Amino acid sequence: MVRANGAVSLRELARVVQTSEVTVRRDVRALEAEGLLDRRHGGAVLPGGFTRESGFPQKSHLATAEKTAIADVAASLVEEGEAIVVGAGTTTQELARRLARVPGLTVVTNSLLVAQALAHANRVEVVMTGGTLRGSNYALVGSGAEQSLQGLRVSRAFLSGSGLTAERGLSTSNMLSASVDRALVQAAAEVVVLADHTKLGSDTMFQTVPTDVITRLVTDEPPAHDERAATELQALADQGVQIAVAGTGAGSGPAGGDQLPPGARPRRDVPLPGQRGRMVAGQFRGQGGGGFAAEALERTARVADLRRR
Repeated sequence: MVRANGAVSLRELARVVQTSEVTVRRDVRALEAEGLLDRRHGGAVLPGGFTRESGFPQKSHLATAEKTAIADVAASLVEEGEAIVVGAGTTTQELARRLARVPGLTVVTNSLLVAQALAHANRVEVVMTGGTLRGSNYALVGSGAEQSLQGLRVSRAFLSGSGLTAERGLSTSNMLSASVDRALVQAAAEVVVLADHTKLGSDTMFQTVPTDVITRLVTDEPPAHDERAATELQALADQGVQIAVAGTGAGSGPAGGDQLPPGARPRRDVPLPGQRGRMVAGQFRGQGGGGFAAEALERTARVADLRRR
């Protein structure tokens, strides 16, 4: 799966091999030790370090349920008649599909995918930046894109990226994309970052949005045993980032996220200092113990199965 898609989340691996995420995490460690993949927070990628970036075909198949839930919550932040900027990415593409229903909206974007999602929305005005097309993510980059954003002022910027840490903020693997994202941030009064749990704790080469500039993070619920994600969310909250967690479970409503009335804004859903656990749409729940026992032969078989996939 990693070879085919470039990256994969632990949730998807667990679903495919029909076992727990805890067990898959151990198996992924074994594959990393053999040099077959690199572990990333909440998932795994092909070896390549800070500079590796998956293209759109690979990203579009990763964490799809999480991106849908995040987009639902993010769309609830947008108000009628507002002017916003939306950056490139598969999560922002999902957001754009929901913005088509907001009347009087003006969307400035450097993403062909975002523009395409809004192309037939009669009540939404779409403004494209200039620039040079970057084919791997269908985004306009370069000096033309950056210059077209000079002098622009909007209420909010909605951005995604390759990694998010409390230490460095949002980052990406491509220098040209990072430069345009910085220009998008400069044009906005508030910055909303859309990042699923697989990006929490991951750090890539080029910083796009420092933590102190991020107004709000919309993410999904980390896996129950993912203490690193919970710790990262705590650190982000301690630095003043407002955090909204979109639910992806069956009890989260038809849209897969925290259902908010039109125009409502997510609460500041952050853990209390010193707490550790997992964040769920408006609550912070302590983690229960999980069984770590697994037979060695079964683990060997699963690792072999993961290699084949």
